[in-house]
Amino acid sequence: MPDVRWWPKWAGRRGPVLAEVSALAVLVVLDSVLLVRGRPATGPLAVLAQQFAPGFGPVAAVLAVLRRRFPGHIPALAGGVLGLSALGTLLSALSLAAGQGLSPQPGSTETLACVLLVGAACHRLPPRSAAAFAVAGGLAVTLAPILRFGPDSPATLLAALAALSWGAALAAGLMLRDADARRRATVAEVRTGERLRLARELHDLVAHHITGIVVRVQAAHRIAERQGGETATLKQIEEAGTEALAAMRRLVGMLRTDGSDLFRPPDGILAAIDQAVPGDGGVVLRIPGGLAHADAAPEVVTTAHRLLTEALTNVRRHAPNATEVTVTAEVDGPWLVLEVDNDAADRPGTGGYGLIGMAERVAAVGGTVRVGPEQGQRWRVSARLPLRPETG
Repeated sequence: MPDVRWWPKWAGRRGPVLAEVSALAVLVVLDSVLLVRGRPATGPLAVLAQQFAPGFGPVAAVLAVLRRRFPGHIPALAGGVLGLSALGTLLSALSLAAGQGLSPQPGSTETLACVLLVGAACHRLPPRSAAAFAVAGGLAVTLAPILRFGPDSPATLLAALAALSWGAALAAGLMLRDADARRRATVAEVRTGERLRLARELHDLVAHHITGIVVRVQAAHRIAERQGGETATLKQIEEAGTEALAAMRRLVGMLRTDGSDLFRPPDGILAAIDQAVPGDGGVVLRIPGGLAHADAAPEVVTTAHRLLTEALTNVRRHAPNATEVTVTAEVDGPWLVLEVDNDAADRPGTGGYGLIGMAERVAAVGGTVRVGPEQGQRWRVSARLPLRPETG
């Protein structure tokens, strides 16, 4: 997965925030310089506008930045910025219409704050609210230069630039909204697929135990017949077990797509590790001697196999330059601890949707999984699985 970041690497994840704050700070300074160089106000309305309007830009900038910290309050933040911009435009327009001396109030900071919040609204708010804020923001940023500077001023050309900025913010917000929707759909699909796979494996595990019960009941039935004992109850148990096994096979048969999707569960933890870890010498195994005697439930063995397979697949896919890959498995009391780490922690990718399925499967048996960088420039997948999950 290529690194598509446009900001310097040293900025980390805060690159967009730093760029945004820098742009707003530059515009605040620019607006302040233009206000200082303007002519003094004459008339009560102009004096009022000159006293209060200069503070609208910095306040709007702060509110725009706060949308990242408080995404749940975007409607209030957007309403505040749009209200400040509209109030500043109204004071300037009224002063201009009354013929009172007032230098045009620059609104570049308010414009940027408005378009940032329009993009955030289109990204995160429900469709109706997003549409309302988008329309209000478009009107605020495009009408402000015309009403503040007058229709005959060359500065009204700034309305075209403001409209372009509004359109870019609108498009960016809708693109992010679509990306989030597609990601949610993909996550749901991955989880559904993992649950279907768990259902198929559940059949393989439970069917084995039910078959054993039916065979034992059949043997007891035959012995009771020869000895002249009670056989009616045994016959009922045998029939119920056979019907349950047939019903389970019919149900899970609908979930299977083709023969290649069949999976044979490993016989134990060591077999699970042996099947999951390639034998090409590229992976270092660290397994204590007592692991062979670990009494793990079949569903835990299967989960361990799937987890190791997915973790090693992620290493090959996202860290092809890793020079050391280590798999560690040990028993810690009632827990099975699995770790897969490699020495390529500085890669840009952190795994795909397979990690979601991995976490879903581990949680299903009552375990936990953690994925992330470790000291020494290493990347680690660590999981704790109960050897015998609690029932009920």
